[in-house]
Amino acid sequence: MTGSTARVLVVDDSAVVRGLLVKAIEGDPAIELAGTAMHGEAALSVLARTPVDIVLLDVEMPVMDGLAALQEIQRRYPTIRVIMVSGHTQDGADTTVKALAMGAAGCVAKPAGKNPAESVEMIGRELRPLMHALIPSLVRQHAAPVTVRPSPQPQKSAAPVNRLMGQSALPPKVIVIGSSTGGPQALRAVLTKIPASLPIPILIVQHMPPMFTPMLARHLESDTGRTTFEAQDGMLLENDKTYVAPGDYHLVISGAGERRILRLNQEPPECFCRPSVNPLFRSAASLFNNRVAAIMLTGMGEDGLLGTREVVANGGWVLAQDEASSVVWGMPGAIARAGLTDEILPLDQIAPTLLRRCQVES
Repeated sequence: MTGSTARVLVVDDSAVVRGLLVKAIEGDPAIELAGTAMHGEAALSVLARTPVDIVLLDVEMPVMDGLAALQEIQRRYPTIRVIMVSGHTQDGADTTVKALAMGAAGCVAKPAGKNPAESVEMIGRELRPLMHALIPSLVRQHAAPVTVRPSPQPQKSAAPVNRLMGQSALPPKVIVIGSSTGGPQALRAVLTKIPASLPIPILIVQHMPPMFTPMLARHLESDTGRTTFEAQDGMLLENDKTYVAPGDYHLVISGAGERRILRLNQEPPECFCRPSVNPLFRSAASLFNNRVAAIMLTGMGEDGLLGTREVVANGGWVLAQDEASSVVWGMPGAIARAGLTDEILPLDQIAPTLLRRCQVES
C-alpha cells in the first residue's frame, strides 16, 4: 500500500464487466488499479507478482470461481480485503452471502439493464465509499507486522456517561443488532455462540440489497440452529426466533401489551440506508424501555447513532464491537465516541457478555 492509496485488482470473466468496474474506480486519487484478471486462477497469478490491497472478485467464473478464489486469497494473503461482485441470480446471491460469512469485506451487485454510463455511475456510487472505508484498516495492517495476539481486554466507552443511574439489572426482553461492512461474518461469530433455545427475540439490520437478505436469513438459520426469518410485514414477534430486515425496507416493532408485531416500511433512508438501524433501535426502545440489549457490529458510516441514543435514554444496554476486530469501525466507533456504550468488546467476547446479561450460561 502506497500512503493512503489502495491498489485494486479487478477479477471477472466478462471483459465488459471488467471494463465497467475499472471505469467506476478510475480517477479516484485514493484508488490505484493494480491489474485485471478473468478468473480466480489468473487472479492468484497476478497476486503472486503484484502488490494488491483490495480484490474486486466476481462470484461466478470458469476455471476457479469466486468462492474458491476467496479461500485461496485468504489463505495466502490474509491482509488483502475482498469485495464480492454478484450477478442478479439466486445462485449468485447465495454464494455471495457464503463469501461474506467467510470474511469477504463487502459486496456489490452488477447493474442490470443499464446503459454503460449509468452502470459505471451506479456501481461507482457503491464501490468507492466501500473501498475508502476499508483504507484505514489496510493502513493499520501495513503499519506493523501481522502477529497473532490474545484478545484485548474490553475497552470502556471513549466518552463515558453514567450508565448505571436508573439502569435496570433485569435481563433484556429483546436483542437488536446493527451491522454493515463485514457484518455477515461478525453476525455468524456472535450468533453461533448463542443457544438456539434462548427465549429472547433477536432482530437484525444488516445493510444489504434485497436479493441478499433472504439468503442471509437462511444461512444464519443453518449456522445457528435457531429459526430465522427475513422479516415480513405483520409477522408476530416470537421469543425464540431471529428476524432479518429485508433489503430496501425499514424494520420496526409495534403493538400493545404482550403482542408485538413486525412492521416494514419504505420511509426515506436514514444515513443513506434502507434498512437503517435507527428505526429498529428506536422502536425497540419505545416498546421495551430498559429491557433492550442493543449491539453494534462492524460497519461503515454512522447509521444507528440516533437510534442508540434513544436506547440509552430509555435505560437500555449497549455493546459495541471494538476497532481491532472490526472490518470498518464506523458504526460502532460512532456510538463509542458519543459515549453511548456500556462496553466495547472484541468480537469473540460479545456473545458471552450478552449471555451473562441475559442470565444464561454460555
